Amino acid sequence: MKIKNLFKHLLVLSLIYLVSCSPKKQNTQNYTSKVDSYIGSGGHGHVFVGASVPFGMVQLGPNNIFKGWDWCSGYHYSDSTLIGFAHTHLSGTGIGDYGDILFMPVAIDELKNNSLSMDEWTALYEHSDEVVKPGYYSIHIEKYNVDAELTATQRVGFHKYTFNGEKAPQLIVDLNNGTGWDKYTEGKIEQLDDYTIVGYRYSSGWAKDQKLYFCTTFSNKIEKIIPLNKTNEPARTFIIDFIGGNELLAKTALSPVSIKGAKNNLKSEVPEWNFDEVKLAAEKSWNKELRSIDVNFRNPADEKVFYTALFHTYIFPSLFNDHNGDFIGEDNQVVNSMVDNYTVFSLWDTYRALHPLYTVTQPGKVNDLVNTMLEIYKKQGKLPVWHLAGNETNTMVGNHAIPVIVDAYLKGFNGFDAELAYEAIKVSSMLDFRGMNFVKEMGYIPADSLHESVALGLEYAIDDWCVAEMAKKMGKTEDYEYFSKRAKAYANYFDKDLQFMRGKLASGKFRATFDPVHSKHRADDFCEGNAWQYTWLVPHDPYGLIELFGGEEPFIQKIDSLFTISSDLGEGASSDISGLIGQYAHGNEPSHHTTYLYAYAGQQWKTAEKVREILKTLYHNDPDGLSGNEDCGQMSAWYIFSSLGFYPVNPANGIYVFGSPSISKATINLPEGKEFKIIVKNNSDENIYIQSVELNNENYTMSFITHKDITNGGTLKFVMGSEPNKNFGASIEDRPK
Repeated sequence: MKIKNLFKHLLVLSLIYLVSCSPKKQNTQNYTSKVDSYIGSGGHGHVFVGASVPFGMVQLGPNNIFKGWDWCSGYHYSDSTLIGFAHTHLSGTGIGDYGDILFMPVAIDELKNNSLSMDEWTALYEHSDEVVKPGYYSIHIEKYNVDAELTATQRVGFHKYTFNGEKAPQLIVDLNNGTGWDKYTEGKIEQLDDYTIVGYRYSSGWAKDQKLYFCTTFSNKIEKIIPLNKTNEPARTFIIDFIGGNELLAKTALSPVSIKGAKNNLKSEVPEWNFDEVKLAAEKSWNKELRSIDVNFRNPADEKVFYTALFHTYIFPSLFNDHNGDFIGEDNQVVNSMVDNYTVFSLWDTYRALHPLYTVTQPGKVNDLVNTMLEIYKKQGKLPVWHLAGNETNTMVGNHAIPVIVDAYLKGFNGFDAELAYEAIKVSSMLDFRGMNFVKEMGYIPADSLHESVALGLEYAIDDWCVAEMAKKMGKTEDYEYFSKRAKAYANYFDKDLQFMRGKLASGKFRATFDPVHSKHRADDFCEGNAWQYTWLVPHDPYGLIELFGGEEPFIQKIDSLFTISSDLGEGASSDISGLIGQYAHGNEPSHHTTYLYAYAGQQWKTAEKVREILKTLYHNDPDGLSGNEDCGQMSAWYIFSSLGFYPVNPANGIYVFGSPSISKATINLPEGKEFKIIVKNNSDENIYIQSVELNNENYTMSFITHKDITNGGTLKFVMGSEPNKNFGASIEDRPK
């Protein structure tokens, strides 16, 4: 009996040892099921709907007939027209482009004079006909009785069409139609063999000189290719008849370099014909990235909003090189690189929170993104402003590659040449471009010299602070002093009598007429905003801004008024001024840090009130669930940070200011197996105020946390309550640095 018990005891000990020594159990949650790709596809969200993989070159999805601004991604939830499936799309932008190389499966009984217009092949659909998931899209096209399924790899779009009628498969290949302002300039389709076509599409739109090459191979033999044109010009649209079967598979590889590159991308990424295998791989790639933050909410709908937001932050920037490392530089010469090259840099938007988020959730990509910007600098002589498909669009104001690079440098990312990076940011900051000559000569941009002078000046001051900080760390004292002075230039636009930022003339006087509410889109002193919204755009020096107001009390009174003043913006106001709470405009990026400024005046509890109101009222689980353009992930990055309980007011100093966490708990999964856990006690719709905080089981009185605190791993614990703890973060030493 004793021997038997001893054996049992040894067996238990052995099992305990095996369990303790076994690898950490893998997280097998299906995070893609927590994403609702329709969120932001209605209203003014402008998000991409379709199949892609994280940061992939291909965004394969449906296109509607373009009807205006809200169709900038090619698709809008209010629509019911389908013209086909394009291989490239933007997501959340305020300008339409891409929509390249469109396929439409059809069943056409007879062509008259080899002619078929887009209006004739367009089909209608209902959303009940669609299935939309990360990495996968499907739709039933009733007009042709075809079931279309789409998935993707990084550079290949994979189509599966099931023709349920008696007619053999047919496919329209359209090079003519792009999205929005994109216009065809040149193109070609060539049949290589019985199963393969290759070609290219050149276009001009937002990207003035876009070049895209492709290679498509089909599962069925091509019977004939019929050009659909009525003129003697080269055809832009074709219909392909195939031999046999009711199923047609098509694999299309893209390349920004050449047809040869597209062929190699196809061979390298999808050599086989297993659609379900590629679909599963796409789902796995999304699950891997979405697992970067494991989060729980009391309300499942909020969890949908969160993971959809995380999904949206991982679509762009997108790959812009071939599988072998080739890409086209600004001088149209082929470059080969061992690091990935990217495009779609919506920097006026994304420098504020998306790129700081990447330093936490995508640290493996940060160096490549910086190196891409440095490659652009080497070719065009300045850092990217708003880069698209190898083109500098110069859209929006500021030099906002600078905060992205400086943030990476100050946080210790070292996979790029720091001296080259400093050269790039300094050169870009000294170019006589869009008012910079006035900054250098006068210290401000006269309103009678340029539109958007105040917006330009305030954004430049943020960039200049970043240059100064990098110069300081690199021991460049003279540059530090010069750019520190320029970083204070925001004060030149502040009218202390009226307590607003406003246009100043070359004479040194402010404009004679002034309405802080009025807005004239791209034709006044601000950029997609008004004086109420831009007065707070000093995220690099909130204490200096408070001093301009004459102290904390008038500062608080003014910012309180921001959220209550309501008035007509005037005829011609920017459509981007949306998501309004008083004059606070969450639908556009210059406002995104504003709610967090209360913490700098010792009233963190007011930040909590406003942040929780925005989280609750301006994001929701519906197609119109965003209050403005998604802007390539910035709207979503705000939601992710703010849900977790903090936000990077200054986009490059590694400080995250506390707001009001809406989660129950979260784990940020960091490199090397580290975890940063966030636990929120007593959270509810009423309990929005931070009562106390612990960091790694120790009392924590500061109203902010550092990047280093997060990336070291550990546990942050919030205790919430229904009444403000006005002492939390109130003392000078506890306020954000």
